[in-house]
Amino acid sequence: MLRYHTLTRRQRLARPVGEVFDFFADAGNLEAITPPSLRFRIVSPLPIAMEAGALIEYRLRIRGVPLMWLTRIETWEPGRRFVDAQLAGPYALWHHTHEFEALGDGATLMRDVVRYALPFGPLGEIANAAFVRGELAAIFDFRHAEVARRFGAS
Repeated sequence: MLRYHTLTRRQRLARPVGEVFDFFADAGNLEAITPPSLRFRIVSPLPIAMEAGALIEYRLRIRGVPLMWLTRIETWEPGRRFVDAQLAGPYALWHHTHEFEALGDGATLMRDVVRYALPFGPLGEIANAAFVRGELAAIFDFRHAEVARRFGAS
């Protein structure tokens, strides 16, 4: 039986929601907000037409191990939210919801909610406690800092 985990991040950005959403809607920008140590590269031809059902294939290294990762855009609501789900990759489940909310002062509240599960039963749970949870947090901390640098935190 899989055990599900959740990672949540909120970030207030000093730019309008349309500008922030458009940045995240361009899959090519993922490389710029991913830690260089992961050697993250998009394999799918760019630009990718983002819509429900779109497939995006990546290559990256986790702990030095080269991996392929395939995601599908499950939900696409321009200017508001989108959800990507892993079809193939290192997780037993990866479901990432990206939400964007316009704030009254022209700023944007961005939320990331990642629901994930690891393979290998109890061994996956040991790995999550030992390093996966912390490494995911570090990846999203890097992303948070890069996004704040690009859009300004407010």
